[in-house]
Amino acid sequence: MTKSVLLTMGRLPKALDFARSFAALGWRVVVAEPYRTHLTGASNTVAKSVQTPPPCAGKLAYLSALQTIIEAEKIDLVLPLSEETMHVAHLRDHLPKTVQLFAPPTEQLLGLHHKALFQKRAAAHGLSVPDTAILGTKAAEKLAHTHNYVIKPVYSCSGRGVSLHRAGEALEKSQDLNPHEGAVVQRQLQGQQYSSFAITHQGKIQAHVIYRGIVMSGSVAVAFERVEQGAIEEWVNRFVAAEHYSGFISFDFFVDDQGLAQAIECNPRVTSGVHFMETEDLAPAILAPFSQQIRMKPAQRMQQFYPTLTEVQATMFKGPQFWSHLKILRTAKDVTWCARDPMPFVTMPITAFSIIAMSMREQRSFGQVSTQDISWFEGEELSPLSARLKSGGLHD
Repeated sequence: MTKSVLLTMGRLPKALDFARSFAALGWRVVVAEPYRTHLTGASNTVAKSVQTPPPCAGKLAYLSALQTIIEAEKIDLVLPLSEETMHVAHLRDHLPKTVQLFAPPTEQLLGLHHKALFQKRAAAHGLSVPDTAILGTKAAEKLAHTHNYVIKPVYSCSGRGVSLHRAGEALEKSQDLNPHEGAVVQRQLQGQQYSSFAITHQGKIQAHVIYRGIVMSGSVAVAFERVEQGAIEEWVNRFVAAEHYSGFISFDFFVDDQGLAQAIECNPRVTSGVHFMETEDLAPAILAPFSQQIRMKPAQRMQQFYPTLTEVQATMFKGPQFWSHLKILRTAKDVTWCARDPMPFVTMPITAFSIIAMSMREQRSFGQVSTQDISWFEGEELSPLSARLKSGGLHD
């Protein structure tokens, strides 16, 4: 009997990788997505796409919609991939025993996503992190007085609400921050910035990619290069083991001139590093951990073609930067293109039009607007969820 997987996000290329991987194993792929049209929905590997309300319109309504899909489509595996993971994880104890959810427990998940709590956990494991304090505390005032610093929301993603400040400048929230949203003050670091992505199981790493952005759209990399970085490799291995972590996990790092790696934040979800892994190896890594090696693609450089093209055009009159970006555009492998499944690449300007238009209208990066409706936010706590699910009243 054919099994079915539910991807809870379809708008970004990483969802397409997993859709193709599960379809290659003979699984039926269903996508739940707040946008009516989306990148992965154009794939010939997707059996069905179902539109849901976005989490930002109501957490309970979003989870209720997912439960309806799980029941109607006879889903065997629920696979959250991006920021919606923080919401979807709350279904863990409320799914039929026959349905698997690939996500860590919510307490661990949100503890790592929280910019201050993550720093405490990493430091407790003896790992290097920059000084971080909750905005509004004396510790934050002291940090801001003595060091250049960053302010960012406690659940920041894609650079939303992040602002850079000089030592001694007044502590003020970014206008992108909700006045009721918590924020942290973090010491600015110097050095080379890197990102990492890993697939893990019970404290052991199945595959790990370290990469750096080579073309940026705001604070989000749209073209990236795989690199080797021993200090980061060791840091991530120690953290995953200490947390006994299972699932997807990603970090952003700075490595200084002395080779010290410090993690500035954790993103317990899939990031662009997944594109360096062989697509057909992704589904087996979830279904049967360590049953086979996860191979890396030959390409050292990957790109999201259309956003990279936009950045190339934006640097047209900036001399060396333009030529550098143009070379990357011409030589880096696109993360979406597949000759056996061409329509996601061909139709991307159409399927992503809503996000593109919002980005232009609000003068914010594609990365920021593409996750704002699915990001975790404080408020509307889910404590009533258990009672409503147990009583069968979630759909009332």
